[in-house]
Amino acid sequence: MVPCLNKLLFLAKALFLLTEYEDQDLDDRTSNKQSVRERRRPKERRRGTGISFFTKDDEEIDGTEEVMEDKHERLSRLDSASSSTGTSDTYSDRPSGRTSAYTRRAALSSRTEDDSSKDYKKLYESALSENQKLKSKLQDAQTELADIKSKMDKLAQQKQEKTSDRSSMLEMEKREKRVLERKLSEMEEEMKVFTELKSDNQRLKDENGALIRVISKLSK
Repeated sequence: MVPCLNKLLFLAKALFLLTEYEDQDLDDRTSNKQSVRERRRPKERRRGTGISFFTKDDEEIDGTEEVMEDKHERLSRLDSASSSTGTSDTYSDRPSGRTSAYTRRAALSSRTEDDSSKDYKKLYESALSENQKLKSKLQDAQTELADIKSKMDKLAQQKQEKTSDRSSMLEMEKREKRVLERKLSEMEEEMKVFTELKSDNQRLKDENGALIRVISKLSK
């Protein structure tokens, strides 16, 4: 569309320059006609006397004038026809060309704005989605952290309970150990008494045997 518009503008300028050239040529021919008429006036005056005088210069001037007039008429008809069609089309197409160019620029600007708004919308939606994902991850991390903290508290409580249980067990073991030690000492004392009783019993047996022998001797 733009190359056609430039071509039409170029043709319009060419026609305009041609018209100016022809107008200037017409002015030159008009001045030439006036000078020719001024030169021919003495001849007409001579015709009034009934005697005609024609020279070679007059014939050449008349022929040249007729050729120039015919040429001027043809150029005028061509100029009028081409001007009526070309210039009218050119100047009629020019507003439409400007309108179409303005329309294209407006459409391009609108399209650019739409693309920009779409890009900004996509960026906003992407950022919003990313923000939601980060929030979800943060909530998951907070939940996991709370769970870990609860587990650590439970482990600490269990450890404390185990420690307290261990201390109580140690205390019980100590008590049992003291009881056993006491029993052991009592048993040792009993063993000592038992040994003494055994020795006494042996001594009594020996004495009893001796007495029996003495009694048997006495009875004989």
